[in-house]
Amino acid sequence: MPKTVIGSWGMRKREQYRSSSRSSSRASSQGCRMASPSADLAKCGGEAGGGDLSKAMSQGGTSQFQEVIRQELELSVKKELEKILSTAPQNESEHTKKDLEGFRKLFHRFLQEKGPSVDWGKIQRPPEDSIQPYEKIKARGLPDNIASVLNKLVVVKLNGGLGTSMGCKGPKSLIGVRNENTFLDLTVQQIEHLNKTYNTDVPLVLMNSFNTDEDTKKILQKYSHCRVKIYTFNQSRYPRINKESLLPVAKDVSYSGENTEAWYPPGHGDIYASFYNSGLLDTLIGEGKEYIFVSNIDNLGATVDLYILNHLMNPPNGKRCEFVMEVTNKTRADVKGGTLTQYEGKLRLVEIAQVPKAHVDEFKSVSKFKIFNTNNLWISLAAVKRLQEQNAIDMEIIVNPKTLDGGLNVIQLETAVGAAIKSFENSLGINVPRSRFLPVKTTSDLLLVMSNLYSLNAGSLTMSEKREFPTVPLVKLGSSFTKVQDYLRRFESIPDMLELDHLTVSGDVTFGKNVSLKGTVIIIANHGDRIDIPPGAVLENKIVSGNLRILDH
Repeated sequence: MPKTVIGSWGMRKREQYRSSSRSSSRASSQGCRMASPSADLAKCGGEAGGGDLSKAMSQGGTSQFQEVIRQELELSVKKELEKILSTAPQNESEHTKKDLEGFRKLFHRFLQEKGPSVDWGKIQRPPEDSIQPYEKIKARGLPDNIASVLNKLVVVKLNGGLGTSMGCKGPKSLIGVRNENTFLDLTVQQIEHLNKTYNTDVPLVLMNSFNTDEDTKKILQKYSHCRVKIYTFNQSRYPRINKESLLPVAKDVSYSGENTEAWYPPGHGDIYASFYNSGLLDTLIGEGKEYIFVSNIDNLGATVDLYILNHLMNPPNGKRCEFVMEVTNKTRADVKGGTLTQYEGKLRLVEIAQVPKAHVDEFKSVSKFKIFNTNNLWISLAAVKRLQEQNAIDMEIIVNPKTLDGGLNVIQLETAVGAAIKSFENSLGINVPRSRFLPVKTTSDLLLVMSNLYSLNAGSLTMSEKREFPTVPLVKLGSSFTKVQDYLRRFESIPDMLELDHLTVSGDVTFGKNVSLKGTVIIIANHGDRIDIPPGAVLENKIVSGNLRILDH
């Protein structure tokens, strides 16, 4: 299900409260059960506040009614959180308390915010100088003291995700993507190469989740001889919310047995609070570090860029940016990506889920909104500390609906790291080459990065010089290829794709060794059929369908 940003909740509830208010006498006689499919918000009678609720209803004041319901729900949630906290072992109590307090604040905002999170009429194109072309940044060149600049940097990788979408267990960062190297291997190789080349000490920080922490820490032992200091911290652990009652699903702090699905990591926007709470932020500032470069660990294009770093540390106008977002030009595959806009005098990231339905097509327009957020971010550590201590980091709440294995409908409240751009001073967008956005979300993406389209050097993938087009082919592999295990079984070797524009594969299809794909290739095996592309086959602008098997003699 797509994620949606909080906005309509308050309006929808207001309508529900109006209908409840109109039928107040009937509701009272039936135990005041809300006529709402999404929330059983309150019970009258013996519950605290029941008298206030009846009074508000009899007055017919929807705003008063809504406020009483909200207060009662917050009180119920507070009690549930206290029960959960009481089950925490002594050595986990303080950490759990911080997590649950963070959740309570987010839940409070969720109930308070009403209406769309952006007023479409206020959205403007960003001023020319607020999004700089990468070529202009690069043209400044590099100073002689680039090593001293690098020593002010920390690389942070968002490492909270699992490989479930690709049929893998455990952290996604441990999936092999190139020459048996995992995402994490490639990241460590990149930073080690930097440190050796410039004789620097750039550390790697992994933001893990409770899902990935244990497995990741086991693997980190193999990097003990690498020239990279590796730190980890965990993002928060929040309780999922029952969609009907709006109360936490979790009954205690454990996340095993019945409680396995009761908890979730609340999105990468949690980085600011969890980084600060871990103490690592202060440690790195104490070591003289000034900026973090944050990116998704599955974005293989997100390497340290010395030109952007130099622009941050030595700004041409003398005024440093606190937040830089790398954006890149949209293609038709990116129309849903968040974009940078000017909003109430500041740069603001607008996601498709925040856009009123009437303007979604306009938002997707490649001609009007030409860029999207790569989630490669450069952020001042001192600014994070200041804003965190002032409680001044403002991010829109994303409401992410889920259905648990047992069929229970829940919601999780999340935030996105880039949404905080409006809270920082002197923010900037940099329009970078598409090569800096190379995410591997599916096996279709995996096929691209494993192919001869890219060469691997010191952990970094670069487009092959033999590729005549700067763009990447569009690849769509069908459901038979979704799981990495099935995908690998269907390719005896990865095809030559240097001259490929478009590949669509559907059904039971396998590829022999040394296959070459050129132009537009569509291979469709209907249900019950199987297509084996023979070794050495060259498919150029071909449609293959039906049944094709090369039998061994």
